Amino acid sequence: MSFEAVIGLEIHIQLNTQTKTFCSCSTSFGDKPNSHTCPVCLGLPGALPVFNEQALNKGIMAGLALKCEVAEFSIFARKNYFYPDLPKSYQISQYESPLNKGGYVLINDDEGKKRKVGITRAHLEEDAGKLIHDENPKGPSFVDFNRCGVPLLEIVTEPDIRTPDEAYRFLQAIKEMMQYTEVSECNMEKGELRVDVNISMRNFGDQGFGVKQEIKNMNSFANVKRALEYEVKRQTKILRSGQKLIQQTRLFDVSKSATVPMRMKEEAHDYRYFPDPDLVPVTLTHDQIERIQNSLPELPQNKRERLKKQYNLTDYDVEVLCSSHKLANYFEAAANGYKSPKKIANWILSELIRVLNERRIEIDDCKVTPTKLRDLFDLMDSKVISGKIAKAVFDDMVESGQSASEIVEKKGLKQVTDRAEIVKVIVETIEENEKVVRDYRDGKKKVFGFLVGKVMQKTHGKASPKLVNEILREKLES
Repeated sequence: MSFEAVIGLEIHIQLNTQTKTFCSCSTSFGDKPNSHTCPVCLGLPGALPVFNEQALNKGIMAGLALKCEVAEFSIFARKNYFYPDLPKSYQISQYESPLNKGGYVLINDDEGKKRKVGITRAHLEEDAGKLIHDENPKGPSFVDFNRCGVPLLEIVTEPDIRTPDEAYRFLQAIKEMMQYTEVSECNMEKGELRVDVNISMRNFGDQGFGVKQEIKNMNSFANVKRALEYEVKRQTKILRSGQKLIQQTRLFDVSKSATVPMRMKEEAHDYRYFPDPDLVPVTLTHDQIERIQNSLPELPQNKRERLKKQYNLTDYDVEVLCSSHKLANYFEAAANGYKSPKKIANWILSELIRVLNERRIEIDDCKVTPTKLRDLFDLMDSKVISGKIAKAVFDDMVESGQSASEIVEKKGLKQVTDRAEIVKVIVETIEENEKVVRDYRDGKKKVFGFLVGKVMQKTHGKASPKLVNEILREKLES
């Protein structure tokens, strides 16, 4: 008997507003605990919330990017539950009347074919605080309320995902979309994107659903994939043995690459939703929605298709370049108007990404701007420096922030293109390596590279490689 997975995701995206959802406290990350709080986000008696218009506009922007229907009338509700990091004992969220519903995202399935994953809803809500536990299991726990009230967009999918790889690709697509629309940086290390997973197994071809298992609070796409792979194997093994699954909430243990039970969940939790009496309904006009629709930036898939056509790039090129809107923008700024944009794409995909990975920095922090990269290419194109020297110059640019022209001038790295000077060095090299020269003339053509290397060594890598190859071959064949 074969089984298939039925997977749905709940994704919490932190919107990058400067202030919280219902008060003017800062959303700044990493500051002193409990330094960004006020009577509103702490839920003190008599404090009244005021909705952040910036959060609303970003929520609409995200919904439109997800192809959702944006509601002209939506309501905030109180979601009641008790937890130490929730000072009001309720969370302001949206329930029956969400801001966005009925969208979809296109992904590639495991066979590479495009298909839709439906979006049930994408609603606005506020975040809770953060519990900090002592390393000693018997020690105290602390709570930081700085995150209380930070605006979130919760994206709930239809149960349309079938494999762990599809879930991974879907999450990548969501992250790209939120970054392209600039509604969130989606920095998972800062908790700006968190994922809950629902998975059940059913007989292949069935239309119903199996017993749901929920995996909570994952902040790594790789861990989502690993957790789902584990659950597929675990649940399949139980079902094939004739046993029954029990509905559970589970956690992913990274050290064991396995999920572990958190609590039983026999039935849906009763959050006793009701409209928040302190907040009026959100009403929008068609013109407001259309204005934001018209301001939507170019989305990832559209950018991939355009860059591929406009700059004659490969599928691989555009896939990597457009995985980050900042990287794609960097490429365009450097390549726009340049005669061979493919060369710039290759440099970015090799040298620039190498530097970013080695230094663990974002492209915003790289000292080599698109203009400075073009300067480097101009020096190569005009034969002032060779490709080999360009790599060394590039590393120096990354370190110092200076332009390629400044570094070449300061270090005397200009390429030697004087034919007479190169001939002189080649003659010296031939005289100093008589045995190697005899070997070449006896048919051992592989030694040619050794001689080229010797010439380049004598000129400290500054001789024109093209001229060295040309002249050396002439001398050896004469």
